Amino acid sequence: MHVIGMDFGTSNSVAVLRAPDGRTRSLLIDGHPILPSALFCNSDDQILVGRAAERAANSDPSRFEPNPKRRIDDGSIFLGLNEIQVADAIAHVLSEIASESTRQLGQRPAEVRVTHPARWGQRRRTILSEAAVQAGFQPPTLIPEPVAAASYFTTVLGTEIAPGRSLAIYDLGGGTFDATVVRRTQTGFEVLAEEGVSDIGGLDLDHAIVEHLGSVYGVQQPEEWEALTNPTDQSHRRYRRLLYEDVRAAKENLSRSNNAEIHLPALEIDAHLTRSEFERAARPKLAETVDCLGRAISAARLRPQDLVNIFLVGGSSRIPMISQLIHEKLGVPAQAFEQPETVVAEGAVRASSAPPPPSSAPAGPVSGGTPQASAPPAMPQSPGAGMPPGGGQMPAAAPGNPMPAPPPMQSASPQGPPRSGKRPLHQEPAVLVTAAIVAILIVIFTVIIILRST
Repeated sequence: MHVIGMDFGTSNSVAVLRAPDGRTRSLLIDGHPILPSALFCNSDDQILVGRAAERAANSDPSRFEPNPKRRIDDGSIFLGLNEIQVADAIAHVLSEIASESTRQLGQRPAEVRVTHPARWGQRRRTILSEAAVQAGFQPPTLIPEPVAAASYFTTVLGTEIAPGRSLAIYDLGGGTFDATVVRRTQTGFEVLAEEGVSDIGGLDLDHAIVEHLGSVYGVQQPEEWEALTNPTDQSHRRYRRLLYEDVRAAKENLSRSNNAEIHLPALEIDAHLTRSEFERAARPKLAETVDCLGRAISAARLRPQDLVNIFLVGGSSRIPMISQLIHEKLGVPAQAFEQPETVVAEGAVRASSAPPPPSSAPAGPVSGGTPQASAPPAMPQSPGAGMPPGGGQMPAAAPGNPMPAPPPMQSASPQGPPRSGKRPLHQEPAVLVTAAIVAILIVIFTVIIILRST
């Protein structure tokens, strides 16, 4: 049975397939593991998705929606003069994944899992579920993103997390930030606390860069800068889109290098941006996310030192400054990943591949042999019954090994002789005494009879 896990994101969406043998792979769309969650309505009222939408957007940005997930509470979206429902917009993105997965597998995946922010309420989750069905999938299983991420750490990375231990998920995506603390249970993970900021994501960091550029270069040509950042005509809308494309690329570059160049269309300036300048612009928002993470840990009634780890997921979590701020503010390190965009989707399909906890149920019939007798019903115990000497608890079974059966319980009330023919040992002395008396009497009577006859 093929399983597909999907992480529908603000800027990008990711899908991972799990084969019947348990192997996983990213679903490549146009050769890429990441699909832009973008929509464009062309002049023929055809909806384009992903990179095709991004390419077409320069012709008329008013027909373009780069972040439909951020519009989930709006009810509908306008693409030019065409109004579409939010559920329909999401369904268009998921349909691209459905079509490609069907083409590659030769059939639709048998099981569908879609992740969502832990803070999403029932209405948002319903829209997401309906969009998946509208896209052609089976009704999906919805999984909170931090639970899927935690499953990735245990199944893919092999991170040992004992039941009762907790970890934190720092999830900075394109449009939102979520901080969640989850606890390991015998069967998976449960959410202990969740906090979030709805208006901090990669898009907002892009805007912080634009504001910085305006303070440096916009003052030199204020009219051109105003037309670029607040366009009123088609050409300047194109310029604004080109500006933000360059800004996003520069931001990603600064995670690996110390400098980046950004072209400012209409101003005809190639702006220079350093990592330190970007960090000064981004620090207030990133510091807010770390404060939010601290609140989530406190809400779980834990200290940062109590956690197994803090894991960074989401495309924007690559920014080196995030790990630095977490260490400065919370006093513990955080773990980042080379491909943070795929962590949640892969965790979603891996969750069910973990072995189930050992079962204490009695064994069933042995194949080809005589069925085993069913275990007797458990007997009620008084407080302290079944405890080892000293009042300690019974030792737990080792993983994969059944708990040794307790010794049979004896009743405190007399039950009479057992059903077997053998008398209990405590009854033997009475039998011997009776037999001895009878033997003595026989001897006495025999002697009397002999004496009389002589």
